[in-house]
Amino acid sequence: MTTSFEQQIDTLLNQNINQIIEWQRVAFDQLAGDSHKSIVIFGASFLGKLALRGLRQLGIEPLAFADNNQTLWNQLVEGLPVLPPQEASTKFGKTAVFIVAVYNGSILRQQLVDLNCQKVVSYAYLFAKYPEVFLPHFALDLPYEIYKQASDVRQVATLWADNQSRQQYLANLRWRLFLDFDKLATPIPQSMRKEEYFPKDIYTWLPNEVFIDCGAFDGDTIKRFLEGRKYQFERIIGLEPDPDSFQKLQAYVSTLPENIREKFTLIQAAIGTQREKLNFEATASLMSVVSSSGTIEVDCVPLDDVLDNCDCVPSLIKMDLEGFELNALAGASRTIAKASAVLVITVYHCQDHLWRIPLFIHSLSSEYRFFLRPHAEEWIETSLYAVPVNRLTT
Repeated sequence: MTTSFEQQIDTLLNQNINQIIEWQRVAFDQLAGDSHKSIVIFGASFLGKLALRGLRQLGIEPLAFADNNQTLWNQLVEGLPVLPPQEASTKFGKTAVFIVAVYNGSILRQQLVDLNCQKVVSYAYLFAKYPEVFLPHFALDLPYEIYKQASDVRQVATLWADNQSRQQYLANLRWRLFLDFDKLATPIPQSMRKEEYFPKDIYTWLPNEVFIDCGAFDGDTIKRFLEGRKYQFERIIGLEPDPDSFQKLQAYVSTLPENIREKFTLIQAAIGTQREKLNFEATASLMSVVSSSGTIEVDCVPLDDVLDNCDCVPSLIKMDLEGFELNALAGASRTIAKASAVLVITVYHCQDHLWRIPLFIHSLSSEYRFFLRPHAEEWIETSLYAVPVNRLTT
């Protein structure tokens, strides 16, 4: 007998939370075996460095980094040597556990298996073993909130507009609980990544689109928007708080033809619930984030206020704000309630954004239909599409 979607959600939410947490704590040791303190970190970039610092905090010194980037080979990264994967495998493949500290790492995990590394484990299991050091980390956290907010988790399960969204929701919940990678998205070709935020099978495109890009970074999303619509649009408003990224955004827009440039408004500000100054960690990268430990101060404005001062009605709003999405949505309540714009919101920066964000939007208007789509493998780059009924493709 086939188990319904609702029954599968109930099964997840009826688990014993203490048993799940205990399983998360011991899963790494079960996978690593006797090698659990002999560690090679595959990936010497952001996530690998984060793993290294955490392990050192725990008194564990890894043996080496391994990385496919040839420019790093035989260099030191934060005092740890970086080896070519083949050399790392020859030296440590039978005695160490290789922690793949790369998001969307299935191809790299397979690479290490093919190199005859005996123990290959995702960073997620290491982070779950030592939650006091590594968690929360984006959507990865101890599952207390899933059970505390179980009624909300169930309510959102009723909102998804298609089976693909329901299956992605279920898979993302399973990953948050059991680190189950198997049912998450498979690797997506780079050519398909161009449809991130702009899929052709969920909402209709308008020739006079008014696009609001919250978290515009250096203009990468705007560039895809323009190319996808062959530069046909009415207006673009781009908001970006990071000073270096904002300069790159300005530089990109300055290269466009004058008749295109004149339809742009660029604002150096964060989007939030109210007008204020916020501390900001500016890295000139996708990891720039509002943070109490931030070293610079940035302006924050509600999106409703921004749009009150613009002679236009938004038709498409994208938010990718490194965990600040709910604050930004609260500051856009009037705009959302009108249900005149497609909303594209990332939901992977915090564990509970997967259900809290669609619930918040639904509380403001019942005119939206909700879709969940992955734009990479695993959990990262998962976006919510809230689409007004009159913009649905079917």
